[in-house]
Amino acid sequence: MNATHPARYDEHPPALIVGGGLVGLSAALFLAWQDVPCLLVERHPDLLIHPRARGFTPRTVELFRQVGLEPAIRAASYASGDAFAWTAVRADTLADAVYLEVEEPEDEVPTAHLSPAPFAPIDQDRLELLLRERATALGAELRFATELVDFTQDPDGVTARLVDRRTGAEQVIRADYLIAADGYASPVRRRLGIPTDGPGPFFHTITAMVEADLTPALRGRPLSIAYLQQPRPGTILMAHSQDGQRWVFGMGYAPDKGEAVDDFTDDRVAELVRQAAGLPEVSVTIRPQIPGTGIKVLGFTIGAQLARQYRQGRVFLAGDAAHIVPPTGGLGANAGIQDAHNLAWKLAAVIRGQAGPALLDTYHDERHAVGQFIMQQALARWQARIAGADSPPLVDYATVIFGSVYRSAAVLGAPAGADPALPATTLIGQPGTRAPHVEFGRDGQPISTIDLYGRRFVLLTGPDGGAWAQAAERVAGELGLPLDVYRVGSGGDLDDPEARFAAAHGVTESGALLVRPDGIVAWRAAAAAADPARALAAALRRILAR
Repeated sequence: MNATHPARYDEHPPALIVGGGLVGLSAALFLAWQDVPCLLVERHPDLLIHPRARGFTPRTVELFRQVGLEPAIRAASYASGDAFAWTAVRADTLADAVYLEVEEPEDEVPTAHLSPAPFAPIDQDRLELLLRERATALGAELRFATELVDFTQDPDGVTARLVDRRTGAEQVIRADYLIAADGYASPVRRRLGIPTDGPGPFFHTITAMVEADLTPALRGRPLSIAYLQQPRPGTILMAHSQDGQRWVFGMGYAPDKGEAVDDFTDDRVAELVRQAAGLPEVSVTIRPQIPGTGIKVLGFTIGAQLARQYRQGRVFLAGDAAHIVPPTGGLGANAGIQDAHNLAWKLAAVIRGQAGPALLDTYHDERHAVGQFIMQQALARWQARIAGADSPPLVDYATVIFGSVYRSAAVLGAPAGADPALPATTLIGQPGTRAPHVEFGRDGQPISTIDLYGRRFVLLTGPDGGAWAQAAERVAGELGLPLDVYRVGSGGDLDDPEARFAAAHGVTESGALLVRPDGIVAWRAAAAAADPARALAAALRRILAR
């Protein structure tokens, strides 16, 4: 990186986000929620009209719940979380008389009791609209048709050159940090020279949004997605409306054999859709996928790879720039959103001077390990669904979405061993795990512990933890760190008539649990301490790299 930079800049945002898709928009939203000014740039003129991910896990919905977005997500979903059923089949064409149902991995552990937020069946394009609206409302600046064409970094920040693709005007800005959410090909990652590990790309597909009445092929049968042999093995038709009129068509192509996305004209795609549907006479219309452009066919790469480093200096990789996984289970999209959430509170703490710069190293330490785990599980599900073959061991879905264990300097006392996740049924507030969902009472109304987390560190104490609560007020003042404190039980801030606090959090009634803004347990004390203020202050200093 070049350590020289101009003396003057057009702007100086604390955070520059490159990429205006799901992960970039999430990063802008979570930073804005933390009151961190940020600028997002996206080279395309608008958001992509393509569903891509079609559902989001309860854990991801919890994160959006923190920033007030859950009601809007519910309203924009195509089914309620409880009523949603995903129907996947295999066939030669959509018109086949008999479908072979795709056997999904059985979930041995239900998730309803683990979270106050159910699964969200919402298309990615609809979610991105909500993210853009909410991020803008909270103060994030989003610029579309704006491309990052060059950047350098030095010990004090990042200098970036932007080009307005509509006018050609150039602008040089100075940012404290850069978040690369610029996709699988990630020019930022390539510029940094960060290698990737894993199988890499193994399938290239073209996709198109089509309007066609395919109900004669369905014959009244419910369908979410069909994996078809025609016109090529691996072809998909995915329903994008309930009435059988709008579809996502996808088919593999071979760029290594000279095929290009531009080869797929409207007429050719329409004929391919007819072959896939088994309806040779059906009328097919191809819709543009990016408003303001004539782009109708897009190419996507399916594979599995993991960036060797998620951080280099003041630049961070997130989402597909850091990892790609097969789409089965929607694990990649959810992981990308959770990347952004993990990074946002840490950047906010450092930018505000509440934490030392070393806290940012824990982003790689925590999310890279999760990325490896998610890649293995997504590969196993891809093999089971697409190939119908034996696959590597599958971990139950509840454990995949809730059970990840963070081991880093921002966690004190994480479980020993190298297991990337703990069974969801065994989560009782172990440091490095998601703080459990427990329903308590407040002012006569039920409240989930999940709703206590989001902006600040939280200290939870039992009914005999008054000394911890007093210590927290003193420590917060000494460290200049906002700290929310809740004493659970008789006479406390939260009612616990069934005395569930201690067992659910792995402490005694005089113990305490310190939860990070991202809802991860940072540290816990099983019982009272001789000097609670000293113990809590020491823990926070270590966690925040003070």
